[in-house]
Amino acid sequence: MNTIPLDKGKTLSTVEWVGQGQGFLRLIDQTRLPTEMIFIDCQTIEELRESIHVLRVRGAPAIGISAAYGVVLGMQQCPDGSPKQVMEYLDGVVTYIASSRPTAMNLFWALDRMKKVAKDYLGNCNGASRTEIVDQLLIEARGIEQEDRQVCRRIGRHGATLLNQTSGVLTHCNAGGLATADYGTALAVCFTAHEQGKQFHVFVDETRPLLQGARLTAWELMQRGIDTTLICDGMAAQVMREHRVDMVITGADRIAANGDTANKIGTYSLAVLAHAHEIPFYVAAPQSTFDLSLAKGDAIPIEQRDGAEVTHFSGKRTAPEGVQVYNPAFDVTPAHLISGIVTEYGIIQPVTREKIQQLCD
Repeated sequence: MNTIPLDKGKTLSTVEWVGQGQGFLRLIDQTRLPTEMIFIDCQTIEELRESIHVLRVRGAPAIGISAAYGVVLGMQQCPDGSPKQVMEYLDGVVTYIASSRPTAMNLFWALDRMKKVAKDYLGNCNGASRTEIVDQLLIEARGIEQEDRQVCRRIGRHGATLLNQTSGVLTHCNAGGLATADYGTALAVCFTAHEQGKQFHVFVDETRPLLQGARLTAWELMQRGIDTTLICDGMAAQVMREHRVDMVITGADRIAANGDTANKIGTYSLAVLAHAHEIPFYVAAPQSTFDLSLAKGDAIPIEQRDGAEVTHFSGKRTAPEGVQVYNPAFDVTPAHLISGIVTEYGIIQPVTREKIQQLCD
């Protein structure tokens, strides 16, 4: 895996395919932000899976796009063979990438799309060379990336209408351009409203234990010239009590059929606080984040991460040796606490099973 410093004036691309069928995937290493802007080149499926697992690339849409390109990387090593043999090899590639993280729905959605493209293509021929199947998969992966760019812009336009009378916004974790191909989901709402000339201030939860809010969201907002204040997670209630915010908006990693929403740990707490202070709580996510196979949020798999993320801070131990640690990466916010879900097709409001079904039909 090669690391490349950012060239001065280079356009930022969270995910970028370099070359053609035998190319590679270039990612921003988000573990190095905000102090270093480093690009990494994933030239093997193993490097791609590791990048997803350790959060070099993160955010549900960006994970999905990276996974799609990961299938291309994996299939670069596929031997020529019968359609059945090629599909068996692809199944192994998909299973390997799918094991990187369990919660983000976009990961599995993108992998399913890649499998369908391969199956449809192979079903119409007696055999396929590695070059042919890789070329078809690359077309689909690039399509997923381009669709995400358009989807994020549409989410931004729909969501910006919520900020007409808003002076203070609170967000959690990172749902900006770093979490997508281009523009973000929750932050797309802020970016679009800012471009429309609306005046507001964004409060950013630091988002323990990995500080995605402090390291990534605050950085993105400041890059765009949006008024930004960073707070510790435990300060959110006081900020609400002081009437500094009148709307909360976050992204999502998976949304069940009834609207229960999994997002970064701490999101559920914000929703409860917002309800207690009579502040609307919104989620912004594309259709691809909905998982209609799950009736309710308690069926969403929650990733458990290394306890060292909690016991250490910036490489230094901050907790007693041997202490037990519980470190779920996500929690689930019940649908009844969500004022609306901003999608590329509009705002689901109120959040009901019926309205979600209509969106996904």
